[in-house]
Amino acid sequence: MAKLYFYYSSMNAGKSTTLLQSSYNYHERGMQTIILQPEIDSRFGSGTVASRIGIKSEATTFTTADNLLSIAKRLHAENPFHCVLVDEAQFLTRPQVRQLSDVCDDMDIPVLAYGLRTDFQGNLFEGSQELLAWADTLTEIKTICHCGRKATMVLRLDASGVPIKDGQQVQIGGNDRYMSVCRKHFKQGMATRRDDELPLLDPPDD
Repeated sequence: MAKLYFYYSSMNAGKSTTLLQSSYNYHERGMQTIILQPEIDSRFGSGTVASRIGIKSEATTFTTADNLLSIAKRLHAENPFHCVLVDEAQFLTRPQVRQLSDVCDDMDIPVLAYGLRTDFQGNLFEGSQELLAWADTLTEIKTICHCGRKATMVLRLDASGVPIKDGQQVQIGGNDRYMSVCRKHFKQGMATRRDDELPLLDPPDD
């Protein structure tokens, strides 16, 4: 029976790189894959999944209104494939996570979803919350905070490098807008007031 996998991490842990490597591994064995990408993530152009180390691949984009099981069935009828890979899976809706589980259960095709676990306020994304509940296998892709601890949280920064506490959950950006940190430095960053003129984070203490 095919499984639904959720690979989660904070920012800049190499999720897209891992996704593209997984897709390559399938192709190397003569098997086909499809890559699904939320339409909202157009940092590298619509329908392109790219990693920070320079590799990229074409992807099929979808909106929150799309039925991913229907998309998978249509693409499979056009060109049979052996695996579905989903980039930026935190942007999935709850119904879409269920639809991906149907791809596994009804089509017997594995689904590998890659995404953030929490947002800049420390709250679960809708897609991540549902994947944590419904995925067969959960795997953390690790990265580190500037202090050397494991980074599990994400800070959103303004133009001056000061953490932003409020705003819409979804705001596409890269290293100029987000920083992956450990829980300790996430709490410290979120406690910093704009008028304090304090440094963003204390220097490493261990």
